[in-house]
Amino acid sequence: MLHPEGHEHHEHGHGQHEHGRSHTPTNFGTAFAVGTVLNIALVVIQATYGILAHSTVLLADAAHNSSDALGLLIAWSAYVLARKYPTERYTYGFRSTSILASLLNAVILLIATGAIAWEAIQRLFEPQAVAGVTVIVVAAIGIAINGLTAWMLMVGRHGDLNIRGAYVHMLADTSVSAGVVIAGAIIVLTGWQWIDSAASLVISAVIVWGTWGLLRTSVDMSLQAVPAGIEPVTVHDYLASLPGVSEVHDIHIWPMSTTETALTCHLIMPQGHPGGDFFTRVDAELLRRFRIQHPTIQIELGDQDCKLAPAHIV
Repeated sequence: MLHPEGHEHHEHGHGQHEHGRSHTPTNFGTAFAVGTVLNIALVVIQATYGILAHSTVLLADAAHNSSDALGLLIAWSAYVLARKYPTERYTYGFRSTSILASLLNAVILLIATGAIAWEAIQRLFEPQAVAGVTVIVVAAIGIAINGLTAWMLMVGRHGDLNIRGAYVHMLADTSVSAGVVIAGAIIVLTGWQWIDSAASLVISAVIVWGTWGLLRTSVDMSLQAVPAGIEPVTVHDYLASLPGVSEVHDIHIWPMSTTETALTCHLIMPQGHPGGDFFTRVDAELLRRFRIQHPTIQIELGDQDCKLAPAHIV
């Protein structure tokens, strides 16, 4: 469409999604559902027996697995919402809710971990008798549940960043539960009650280490920063190298969700509209090189100044 200012506008590019529906295989909806239910049950078991066995390490693992349950719920919600059609009010659909939920997930988890770490520090100075066998049994259940959930998500880890994130989280949590089993075994064999609190602090540190990255990424995405793994300069240089393009400006790259990226830009092409095949090729290359699924490109003839050309203008 030719604009009065001498601009041509072309909107296109849905890459891996059409009409707002995700192409992720439907069986992953079942995997998310089963994994979420199992992890919620695990949290209830660990929290209950953590209190009964006076074990802060079980409570720390329960807090950790509560983040898993919430993380799986977020991934499941994103999976479902990504398949919904956009509305007149929400023209991109509800994909960005996964970003907001990830931010909330990180904040809640950090607060819960801080409370458990404080309790563990107090118990280091006043150790309580810990039921080591109970710790071992409950943590072993955690290994089974987290391992099963990771196995169900394993097939999709290469094709969907959302699924891969959930898979890696489950795999890591299987290792954490194994560490809890070892702590329980040491308590049973040696009677060292302080091991429970020490293991709690180690797990809390691991949670904070992993959650800090989640918090930082969630904040970046909430502020519509360029997603990690995409270099804006490289995208700019690619667009500037296209045949007939003399200048690129007003380029914006931002996350629509935790798995989808959008781009808008102005291309100055003095010779006029390049034809439909040009946009088809650019769409394919942006998806292949940068995993940008939703590009929108505006063509300008360069015969008039664009008010959005300066880099500091948004």
